[in-house]
Amino acid sequence: MQRWPWLVLALSALGLELSALYFQYFLELDPCVLCVYERTAVMGILLAGIVGAIAPRLAVLRWTGLLLWGASAVWGLFTALKHVGIQIGELDLTCSYMADFPSWAPLDQWWPAVFMPTGFCGDIQWVFLGLSMPQWMVVIMILYLVALVAVVAGRVLACRGR
Repeated sequence: MQRWPWLVLALSALGLELSALYFQYFLELDPCVLCVYERTAVMGILLAGIVGAIAPRLAVLRWTGLLLWGASAVWGLFTALKHVGIQIGELDLTCSYMADFPSWAPLDQWWPAVFMPTGFCGDIQWVFLGLSMPQWMVVIMILYLVALVAVVAGRVLACRGR
């Protein structure tokens, strides 16, 4: 119901997007198609934060933000899990070298600096505290989902207390 939590959500996603661009352009790590899809999920969370911050007391915007947040985090989690499976050899899958965005939103053509895949899904180019980048994305998406559940549960409990 307040604007600042939505802005925190948006700023956290913006920080992740800027980090991805730092890894790509300063550390010269090539994003694969699944990395690009994970970026798209984070962009959805960023958009959710912006939508919710516009007018958090307006139910339609608040619920649109919550639904977009949830859908983006779930999609990002499944994409990151698939990516981890490919990297550790658990999934006998490959990924495309080209992004497959819908024809009505070809993000890789509109904004290739952010959404054009140039790497391979099986490559592990970066590890921090023993986890690869997609493994960190699993952790991050789970945290976004836990935060979403906490927000919705808190709202439901607040409504029941009235």
